[in-house]
Amino acid sequence: MKKIGFSGTLDPITNGHMWVIGEARSIADEVVVFLSENSTKQPKFSAEERRAIVLESCRERGWDDVQVQIVKSDYTARVARKHGAEYLIRGIRTTADFDYENLIQQTNVEVIGGAKTIFVMPPRDLGSVSSSFVKALEGPVGWNWTMKKFVPGPAYRAWILSWLRKEWDGLWQRCAADAARQAHIDQWFELLTGVAAYGGANRHYHNLDHLVHGLAEIRAWNANVQPARADADAVRAAFWFHDAVYEHEAGSTVSNEEASAQLWLGSGLAGDAAMADTVALLIRATDHFQGASISHPLKDTMLSADLAILGQDDEVYRSYARGIRAEYAHVEEDHYRSQRGQVLAYLRGKAETGSLFGDAYFAEQYSEQAIANMNGELAWLQG
Repeated sequence: MKKIGFSGTLDPITNGHMWVIGEARSIADEVVVFLSENSTKQPKFSAEERRAIVLESCRERGWDDVQVQIVKSDYTARVARKHGAEYLIRGIRTTADFDYENLIQQTNVEVIGGAKTIFVMPPRDLGSVSSSFVKALEGPVGWNWTMKKFVPGPAYRAWILSWLRKEWDGLWQRCAADAARQAHIDQWFELLTGVAAYGGANRHYHNLDHLVHGLAEIRAWNANVQPARADADAVRAAFWFHDAVYEHEAGSTVSNEEASAQLWLGSGLAGDAAMADTVALLIRATDHFQGASISHPLKDTMLSADLAILGQDDEVYRSYARGIRAEYAHVEEDHYRSQRGQVLAYLRGKAETGSLFGDAYFAEQYSEQAIANMNGELAWLQG
């Protein structure tokens, strides 16, 4: 077969869609993805953004030959036929899918003279994956790790950046937003999510995933504890900046946390001096060397949100542990096991005495699982 088309809104493209595109490549010389721009839908991403995500997702798998064509105000099957694709390929997961797709195929061929349809059935692990399913995952604590299982990397990154953007803009919506101020806010978002900070290639744990998780934890804490708006905003701002600087410089006299606090103070983002000082204090509270001497009503909340990763389910915790090891790849294995073991033993001791999570909201949810997780990693480190 010379050319075959695959159509959809693809908001976002999923691993199920990618599987269908892979099947198309195996039976045709050319594959064109026909991306629908439907005015009746309100997708998260524009058609051009979705096109870029699809192309990047294909390139990531070495599929440089896949083309993407945006369809505007026309039937996809008719556009496919115009572009020389006599067949569209569609994935069907259930008998209900077949009944629906078969009706669409009959309309495409008999009514509008469009391309015919070839049906393929995805493997069982992709059978329930749809864009609607993936969209529904967003929100609760840990949603990002769940979503990551079902979409290609470029789609995942675009989705969490969109979520982070909403969180970021919501933090500053109380501020007077003239054009210059908004541009300043935009610049700091790009900096914090870019390669110089959480988006950096060497950020294997203290990265965008960590940022999403912590902010989701703070969002849940805010919904359940209902603190004052200023308090919640201070914790959010501190979490955005607390790992903004994360380097391993031998002989450095300034800790990463202090450098991050200074970065915050120099950002000019705070609405007033009180917020600037509070956020800097909360960032410094995460510093092993100066945290113990810091006293603030929000300190326990900040530290608990940062340590909440210790109480996640086993799969997420193991991914976290691998990420930490990768960030310390410069440390020799035996030395790493020794140092990491000491840190975990200390944290486990605090968990066993009920003092790991100083905020009661986090302690109730995560203490027991944190102990089990750390016991498991300690056993591996000592094995």
